[in-house]
Amino acid sequence: MNKPVICMTMGDAAGVGPEIIMKVLTDSEVYEWCHPLVVGDAKILQRAGEIVGSNMLINSIQSVNEARFEVGKVDCVDLDLLPEDLPFGEVSSKAGDAAYRYIEKAVELAKNKEIDVICTAPLNKEALQKGGHKYPGHTELLAHLTDTKEFAMFLSSPKLKVIHVTTHIGLIDAVKSIKPERVYNVIKMANDTLVKAGIKEPRIAVCGINPHAGENGLFGYGEEEEKVLPGVKKAQEEGINATDPLPADTLFFRAVRGDFDVVVAMYHDQGHGPIKVLGLESGVNITVGLPILRTSVDHGTAFDISGKGIADEASLKEAIRQGVELAPKNIQ
Repeated sequence: MNKPVICMTMGDAAGVGPEIIMKVLTDSEVYEWCHPLVVGDAKILQRAGEIVGSNMLINSIQSVNEARFEVGKVDCVDLDLLPEDLPFGEVSSKAGDAAYRYIEKAVELAKNKEIDVICTAPLNKEALQKGGHKYPGHTELLAHLTDTKEFAMFLSSPKLKVIHVTTHIGLIDAVKSIKPERVYNVIKMANDTLVKAGIKEPRIAVCGINPHAGENGLFGYGEEEEKVLPGVKKAQEEGINATDPLPADTLFFRAVRGDFDVVVAMYHDQGHGPIKVLGLESGVNITVGLPILRTSVDHGTAFDISGKGIADEASLKEAIRQGVELAPKNIQ
């Protein structure tokens, strides 16, 4: 099987993104999994390499077909946007704009089918906005650049995968905002993502909203029947292997045991809690519903330690690994 091209965007150059990229690419295992590519600034990567004690060569390129994908060489689509002496740990409009340009270039490569997955190093939201780009973060930025209206947060770890119907809103507002069409769309996105990744008939478990999934109206006000079940039934009618709403308190145990391939969580903490109990370092944030799969590290720019060479690359390595796992496969 051909290895997928995993495109890492450098993120905010004043943060730890360049350092963790240079660290992770010293690991030959990454090259066994995939063809790693960076979109960023070659001179910033060179500086980061010196900081982390790496002797890898930076292969500055303008197109993907110039990449060598060889251990010991870092293939960088070099946009050459930043000064080599950009200060560490400071909010910079230049770095914020550059972080945007790296994403923009990666999306262009994705649209041209030159890469298979985008894997994002962290950006700084304040710097991004100072650079003239008014987005809350990567997800909304990628949705805009790909003209995507319907997307979802998908958390993946070695033992558990969870997709969310709602995310960063209060619990009362989350319950209000759950609609059958959104439930259906999230189930379909989960199914499509796993089918593309090579799972022919994904087993999808759907959480209820209330304790015991409402227990036939005993708890709550019929939210499962009104808000969740119609979306589930629509998916089932299309042949998607999704369960009726199930009690979340036992559902996650069953999923970790291997009964299901993915869990549909109704709100933020319902899905995030089980993933984080299994280990903060192993969870990866993935955006699904976009034309291209996007994975991300689970930390920020860490301005307080940038430039010191001590940032841990484990989360980036896991984001790459799970990008490889979920990358679209050519299924016959």
